[in-house]
Amino acid sequence: MRTRPLKVALLGCGVVGSEVARIMTTHADDLTARIGAPVELAGVAVRRPSKVRAGIDPELVTTDATALVKRGDIDVVVEVIGGIEPARTLITTAFEHGASVVSANKALIAQDGAALHAAAEQQGRDLYYEAAVAGAIPLIRPLRESLAGDKVNRVLGIVNGTTNFILDKMDTTGAGYQEALDEATALGYAEADPTADVEGFDAAAKAAILAGIAFHTRVRLDDVHREGMTEVTAADFASAKRMGCTIKLLAICERAADGGSVTARVHPAMIPLSHPLASVREAYNAVFVEAEAAGRLMFYGPGAGGAPTASAVLGDLVAVCRNKLGEATGPGDSAYTQLPVGSMGEVVTRYHISLDVADKPGVLAQVATVFAEHGVSIDTVRQTVKDGEASLVVVTHCAPDAALSGTVEALRNLDTVRGVASIMRVEGE
Repeated sequence: MRTRPLKVALLGCGVVGSEVARIMTTHADDLTARIGAPVELAGVAVRRPSKVRAGIDPELVTTDATALVKRGDIDVVVEVIGGIEPARTLITTAFEHGASVVSANKALIAQDGAALHAAAEQQGRDLYYEAAVAGAIPLIRPLRESLAGDKVNRVLGIVNGTTNFILDKMDTTGAGYQEALDEATALGYAEADPTADVEGFDAAAKAAILAGIAFHTRVRLDDVHREGMTEVTAADFASAKRMGCTIKLLAICERAADGGSVTARVHPAMIPLSHPLASVREAYNAVFVEAEAAGRLMFYGPGAGGAPTASAVLGDLVAVCRNKLGEATGPGDSAYTQLPVGSMGEVVTRYHISLDVADKPGVLAQVATVFAEHGVSIDTVRQTVKDGEASLVVVTHCAPDAALSGTVEALRNLDTVRGVASIMRVEGE
């Protein structure tokens, strides 16, 4: 066993970074045995050096992250500061000065993963980022390595704990969106500004990463269709329950039926209660992977939090350190298929559409005619009248999203349709 330690620089010492430092210290002997050499925390870059950080030698703390990654004796840089800059520049600088990188930065990987992989390959370094998607759940490495000999056709999952907590509370307690969000904020599941979570930006970044790895093609954040879940109502959940469904914010990455393109999307959807994702509660994450030979695989666990995310970071750290000792690098960017990324309009899905309509004869016939004119087949229709107000709930068979969008626009123009109360896709069947 090598006695000279592998030196690690830690960029960021917040919730995740402090847990990484703690585990490196408390599990030092185990990490040494697993790697084949000791690992040493050689520096910690932070913004506020005066803050007391338990278990970290103050002599290791610096505000000069650039100088830390340029030292030349650093073997691995762990980046947990997030954001695009200065993280991007620090990572490329680390490569240039001899260090491999472990990152938890989903936004940066989703936006510039291809360029970062190219920079790592040029310098003969590793870039690992298991912690960027689904926290502690081992997902990227199984896709990149365990399923490397298989053909993945679909990845579908819940990849944001905050939104799952909110939707779960709306489902199980009957709470409205704002009430459920307030509870998530009070419990620390939601940030003071929850926009990145509830509008789907966080999940979209993860979907871009998963699609790129699963389909061996380059998928950027801008390629992902994104819809938030702020418009989901208690009435939507009531409709879902009548269909034997619940509602989840899903990230869905698919290979087209003809294999010629891929799509990635994030949006709320109704899923049957019989689907395993329907039972994912609280702030947990779960991801289904559908592959030709392996079949359907499910990965489940805590998708965020200091300790779970640090677990994924440390797993990458061990792998990168082993590669360092063996003078090798692990799997890099695999985009050999270079498949085009299709638009949302090409996606084939089902719809649940709730309409407020006039209470008069012939309304159903008019609505059915609009669907027929746009080539959309109706699966079921439910018409109700309460307190003089009429409504229609239409569930369609599968059709291209563009056809459904055209249908909805035409419905809005009918004199007998007073409004479109809600529109939601139906998935998981």
